[in-house]
Amino acid sequence: MIRSMYTAISSLSLQQKYLDVVSNNLANANTTGFKASRVLSQDQFAQTLSQGSAPTDALGGTNPTQIGLGVNLGYISSNFTQGALQSTGRNMDLGVQGDGFFIYGQDAVRRYSREGSMSLDSEGNLVNSASGLRTQGWLADADGNIDTDLTVDDIQIDTDKTLAKATENVLLGGNLSANTEGGGTDTVAVGMYDSLGALQTASIRFTRGGTAAVPTNVWTWQVMDTTVDPPVAGTGDGTITFDANGQIDLTASTSGTAIDIPVSAGADPLALTLDFSNLTQLASASSASATSQDGLAAGSVSDVYISPNDGVISLIYSNGMAEKVGQVALARFTNPTGLVKADDTSFIAGLNSGDPQIGAAATGGRGAIASSYLEASNVDMAQEFTNMILAQRGFQASSRIITTSDEILQELVNLKR
Repeated sequence: MIRSMYTAISSLSLQQKYLDVVSNNLANANTTGFKASRVLSQDQFAQTLSQGSAPTDALGGTNPTQIGLGVNLGYISSNFTQGALQSTGRNMDLGVQGDGFFIYGQDAVRRYSREGSMSLDSEGNLVNSASGLRTQGWLADADGNIDTDLTVDDIQIDTDKTLAKATENVLLGGNLSANTEGGGTDTVAVGMYDSLGALQTASIRFTRGGTAAVPTNVWTWQVMDTTVDPPVAGTGDGTITFDANGQIDLTASTSGTAIDIPVSAGADPLALTLDFSNLTQLASASSASATSQDGLAAGSVSDVYISPNDGVISLIYSNGMAEKVGQVALARFTNPTGLVKADDTSFIAGLNSGDPQIGAAATGGRGAIASSYLEASNVDMAQEFTNMILAQRGFQASSRIITTSDEILQELVNLKR
C-alpha cells in the first residue's frame, strides 16, 4: 500500500506542474510574440522483483518482473511554431515570418525575442517599446551602404536632419517655331537647385542659324548668366539640329561645353546635363520650356520607414527624398528550444541553444521581416483547455489511488479487532 501512495504522490506533483504550464499558456494567449510551452513526462525508476532468465535446453526463459515507482517530469520546452501575423498599420511594428529573433541590448543584457514593437527614444535610438532595450543592427555609411558582415550595434537615427538634392538633369520640351527667321532667338528660363537646396535660375538662349531670308534647321544654344542685368553669356553652349519633319536629329546635334551655373556660397558646383530630345521645330508658335529637373529643395524628416523582408531603415523627407540609415538584424539558433526564458517575452542564449547566428533577414535560413505586423501568441486555446481537463482528471485519479490505499490500510488496521 505504501508504494502505491508514493506513486500517486509523484503523479499529483506532476499534474500540478502540468496545470501550471497550461495556466501560463492561457494567461499569455494574447501576449505578442509569446511561445507556448509543453510538458513531457517520463516513467520514473522501476523496482525489479525478478531479473528473469534465459532459455535453457529444458526450460523456456522468463521475463523480468518490475513495478514502476511513479512518474517524473521529463522536460518543459517552448513551442516555436509560427504565430499568426496581425496587421497593426504602424510601420515600426515588425514581425518575423520564418525562423529568427530580434536582438535587443548589448552583450551583457542581450535578449532575443519575437516581439517586434519598435519605437524611438529621446536620443533617437531604435528600442523595443515594452522593455526599452535597444534594437541591434547596422548603420549605413555616408553613401548609404550597409555592411551586414560588421558586428551589430545600437541603431541611432537622427530625425532632425534636413536633406536637399542638387539638380543633375534638366529636360526641355516644346517647340522652337519653324517660322523664326535666321538669326532669331528664343529664350527659355530654367530653375534648378544647388547642393544646399537653394533655387538658382538661368536662361538658355536658342538662336536659329542662317540668314533672315534663308534660315537653317541648325540652332545654337547658349547658357545665359542671369545674376547680372542685362544677362550675359555664361558657360555652356552647343548646337541642335532638326530634320525635315521638325524632329530633333540627335546624331547631328552636339552636347556642347560643360555648363556652369552660379550657386550659393559654400555649395558644390552644379554638374548639369541638358536634354533637348523632346524639342521640335514645327510651324507653330514657340513653346519651348524646361519640363522637368531632378533637384529638390531642402526637406525635413517626415517619417521613419522600415522596409519589409530585409528590415532596411530609411528616413523619408518632406521633399520626397529617402535616405537609408540602417538595417535591423535577426539571430537564429541551431536549437531554439535550448533558449532560456527571460522577462518581457524574451530569451537568453542557453548552454544547449548554440551560439546566435546573426545576419540580415531573409538570408542564411533567417526569416523575412513583415513590416506593420506583429506576431501573435501561438497558444492553441482549444488544445490548452483539453490539456487542462487531462491534468484535472490525472490529479483526480491519483487522489483516488491515495484514498483507496488509505482504505486498504484502514482495513488492515481493523484486522486486530
